[in-house]
Amino acid sequence: MKLTTVQQKLVEDNLGLVGKVIVQRVRGLHNIPYYTYDDLFQVGCIGLSKAAATDKGGVFSTYAYRLIWNEICDALVYASRKHSKEDASDDVRLTYLPEDYEPNMDMKIELYELIRKAKHNVSPSVAIGIDALLLMNDGYTAKDIGARFGKNANTITALVSKAKKYLRSLPELRLLYGESV
Repeated sequence: MKLTTVQQKLVEDNLGLVGKVIVQRVRGLHNIPYYTYDDLFQVGCIGLSKAAATDKGGVFSTYAYRLIWNEICDALVYASRKHSKEDASDDVRLTYLPEDYEPNMDMKIELYELIRKAKHNVSPSVAIGIDALLLMNDGYTAKDIGARFGKNANTITALVSKAKKYLRSLPELRLLYGESV
């Protein structure tokens, strides 16, 4: 976008507004994946430039504030969606053994029994996560499992993460598989 000298001056005079929007409106900046303060400042400057280019008179700072915030919101929504897609594509294997590793049948039965017993001592959400993990191991997708349990795919993925964390903490599993769990 090409700005006239008057519009450029308007942007330069209102750069502080971008920082003000970030400080006032963005909470938990350190928890936002992909974006630092500087990144959001640049995104806000795009909004400020759009405001200068489309200004029709009136109080510029009020108009610019809204466009800056909208531009930052769009970036945060994008980051959130990208982060969700990365979480949903997590590897759901229980162990980090080589791909060609195939445990014997006794180990499989023992592992299944350990998981089944562990499922009885956990919260309902972790139990659903364990069930979902076992179903994913059989080839079901998070969407299929979500339909079965009446939950959406993102919830199933979160419950699987909870279950994996719990299962990794079990001493019995560590004895059986060592640090590869």
